[in-house]
Amino acid sequence: MDLEFLQSMDVQILVGLGVAVLAILVAAAYLFSSRKPKGCLDPENFREFKLVKRQQLSHNVAKFTFELPTPTSVLGLPIGQHISCRGKDSQGEEVIKPYTPTTLDSDVGHFELVIKMYPQGRMSHHFRELRVGDYLAVKGPKGRFRYQPGQVRAFGMIAGGSGITPMFQVARAILENPKDMTNVHLIYANVTYEDILLKEELDSLVANYPGRFKVYYVLNQPPEVWNGGVGFVSKEMIQTHCPAPAPDIKILRCGPPPMNKAMAGHLDALGYSPEMQFQF
Repeated sequence: MDLEFLQSMDVQILVGLGVAVLAILVAAAYLFSSRKPKGCLDPENFREFKLVKRQQLSHNVAKFTFELPTPTSVLGLPIGQHISCRGKDSQGEEVIKPYTPTTLDSDVGHFELVIKMYPQGRMSHHFRELRVGDYLAVKGPKGRFRYQPGQVRAFGMIAGGSGITPMFQVARAILENPKDMTNVHLIYANVTYEDILLKEELDSLVANYPGRFKVYYVLNQPPEVWNGGVGFVSKEMIQTHCPAPAPDIKILRCGPPPMNKAMAGHLDALGYSPEMQFQF
């Protein structure tokens, strides 16, 4: 009788130990899977990343894909923030310029930059000369923009030229997060149709998130057949294609300095308070 009792006690202890070990393993697995991977950026020091692919998108625009240390590494860039890139201009002098990757931390193992290269641009020269196998010095994250899902009901975005990159990054992060129901309304201005960056990707977001993401393209020199806006972004365009002033909306803008200044004037005149505006 005593022997049977002891044996049953041993079985209970073993089962108890097994359950405890299993619980610990499950908890550890959960913590490991839910833990955010550490990013590869350093805010104080430049780090080098290898160029593994260069895709020419137009005569002066290319997409650069840089490899991260491992296939599961993430860049570690918060939504709406940017990185500083260091290079050499045509005179061999050091130049540092901010850029916003078009990839998110859900794109593991690499990050991408879509760069418009200007004839006289100092950093443009560096990117023109960059070849697969070369390294780019990067530091970050940088920027004042802070975002939490559901922070606003809707974003209005006004972008010009390469100012689309932070807008695209923010829009993607919002739309690809199933817990974020924020709507996004984008006005994107360029000189010609060929100047429109990321058009295929933007149109894909419109198709995949109907009603939640809208784009209104504006061209200064439109083709003969064109159903978007013409000229410069006007107050009327903002009224029609951006959410009306309200405490739970925000208008983001990013473009050349003259455009940013003009848009700030339009937004002020339309009744958007300083708290409702943010300039990248």
